[in-house]
Parts: sequence; structure tokens; C-alpha cells
Amino acid sequence: MTGREETAPLPRALDAVSLSALVDAHSATLYRVAYSVVRHAEDAEDVVQETYIRVLRHAEKFADIRDPRVWLIRIAWNLSLDRKRRRKSASLEDDATSIMMHLPSRELPADTLLAASQGHARVLKLVDKLPAKERQVLLLSALEELSTVEIASILKTTESTVRSRLFRARQRMRERLEADDPAPEKSDRKKEAASL
Repeated sequence: MTGREETAPLPRALDAVSLSALVDAHSATLYRVAYSVVRHAEDAEDVVQETYIRVLRHAEKFADIRDPRVWLIRIAWNLSLDRKRRRKSASLEDDATSIMMHLPSRELPADTLLAASQGHARVLKLVDKLPAKERQVLLLSALEELSTVEIASILKTTESTVRSRLFRARQRMRERLEADDPAPEKSDRKKEAASL
């Protein structure tokens, strides 16, 4: 899955059919965005629901929306940040079951799943240590494959600022993965960092 759903134009008026189409087209993306911030499955689900409640409250803005995907992501992103501030975010160790649920394949042997889960948790811990602005652009770029234009729109900043933050975030991740890495697997960690 690339994280890129088709962007359909929003209808002029909100009705049950058009809201249902929005939910079908964007719920998975909004969940991934929310989860990347709050790191808790139930909170991410709540954020997605609250996003659609906000859509209903501001239905009159539909005529002015150019890119519904970016608009919905911006709402979900802001709600996720608010929720994280209120919740003070549970640690990744406490939510290991949730991490396992988000791994790409269930058909892998248990030891492979455990190693993947531990690697995933390790990378997420390193991402969490990035400065907030760098972490934001890295998550939006890596998880949702958003362009710099889209990220700039969501974060209400310039494209050059996004590119600069993204460069610094990738550089720091590369350095931290190398510093935190046991010697035999360094080449694999460099590949992980390069893919971010």
C-alpha cells in the first residue's frame, strides 16, 4: 500500500452518500496519520471519528476545498497533536500489541515478527527523539508519502522550510541509527535510514 488514495473532488453539499465516500476513501490514511502521532490504536480511531465530526460541522467549506485528502490530513494531524498533548502518550513498550497489529504481514514466523516489532519500536523511539518540527515532516513524508507542497500546506509553512527540516531529520536519523547500531547489522540500518 502506498498510502496514496485517489483524490476525488468534494461535492458542493454534504449528504450521507458523499460523507460515506469520504470515509471510504480516506479513513485508512487518517488512521495512519493519527497513529503516527498518538501511538495508541484507540486514540487513533477516536481522532479519525473526530475528524469526520469536524467535517460535518464545517460542511459549508466544501465548495472552497481544492484537495480533500490534504484538508482531512490537516484536521487529523491537528487533532492528533492535541490528543497527544492531553494524553502524554503511552510508551511504546506498553503498546507492543498495537505495534504488532500494524506490521505488514501476519504470515511471518513468530521470531521474525518479534524482531520486526522490536526494530519498528526502536526506529519509532529514535523518531520520537527528533525535534518536533523535524519529526512532523519526517512522519508525513515517510508514512503518507506526502509531497513537500502537501506537507507545507498541512503544517502551514513554506516548501523550503519543509525540505530543510526533512533533510535535517533524515540526517539525524541516519546518525542515530548508526550510533545505536550493533556492528554486524550496520549496513541494514543505513538502508533503513536512507529509506526514511
